[in-house]
Amino acid sequence: MDLDQLHTFLEIVRLKSFSKAAVTCYRTQPAISAQVRQLEQELNTTLFERLGTRIALTMAGKIFAEYAEQILSLRKQAQDAINELEKTPRGELIIAANEATCIYVLPAVFSNYKKLFPNVQLQVDRSYGSRVVEAVVDNLADFGICQLPIQEKKLQVVLIHTDEIKCIVPPDHPLAGQEAIPYTDVVSYPLLLPRAGTTRARLNAWMEAAEDDLNISMELDSTEMMKRFVMARLGIAFLAASNCEDEVRDGRIKTLSLSPEPLSRRLGLIYRKDKALSKAALGFIQVILDQAGVATPAAP
Repeated sequence: MDLDQLHTFLEIVRLKSFSKAAVTCYRTQPAISAQVRQLEQELNTTLFERLGTRIALTMAGKIFAEYAEQILSLRKQAQDAINELEKTPRGELIIAANEATCIYVLPAVFSNYKKLFPNVQLQVDRSYGSRVVEAVVDNLADFGICQLPIQEKKLQVVLIHTDEIKCIVPPDHPLAGQEAIPYTDVVSYPLLLPRAGTTRARLNAWMEAAEDDLNISMELDSTEMMKRFVMARLGIAFLAASNCEDEVRDGRIKTLSLSPEPLSRRLGLIYRKDKALSKAALGFIQVILDQAGVATPAAP
């Protein structure tokens, strides 16, 4: 039994698929199946039940999955401890965030961070909404950046950014001359809405009284697609003002506040309270807080 087999096994458990795990592990599906057979032979048990095209863990598989996670976690802790012995921190940090954060927040943060910690590898887990929180809680990511509020008690949450969710329209749209719009003004226009997430939930609440009359043209999971489709006059959308600054400055998009109250958006940096933070991790927190102009949080 080796660590690579454990990683493969846990990828199958996470993705509930041999074929998908083969992709993430950069192996063929027969190679993945062979690793599982080797594990089952060594453990003298069956780890997965094959239910047609689906798979499920046996009771033995569930027990083994818990220990496999502990083994890989200990391996990472050992590597982190060794890395701390070096004067220049090394290792890897995984940051979970949605597309807009990856485009508008992380490039500058990563650039500043790499100047201070050139030997630390940074990885991005492009996720959405609750999946960012899940990735951090499950130790699949070291940090997450997502919309607040977050209710998970295991997490340290630090506010790093505040702006406003606005309606975006082409500059010659009938609504473009208004500074703010009530929900009744959007009913007659095709809407381009987020597929899911905190913003979608808040927009649903804002338009709830007109729910039966809404013309939802598309549900999208990409900030850039929404902007492009608005500029192509396929509908109106709702995005954070900071994600549209270039287009507004160039006159390609007009933004309107929502009425009767502006819809504010708060972004937070999240990480586990019980996580042992390496020098590299503490450095990342400091860089992102410095950029946001936020004081360093007290230790949990």
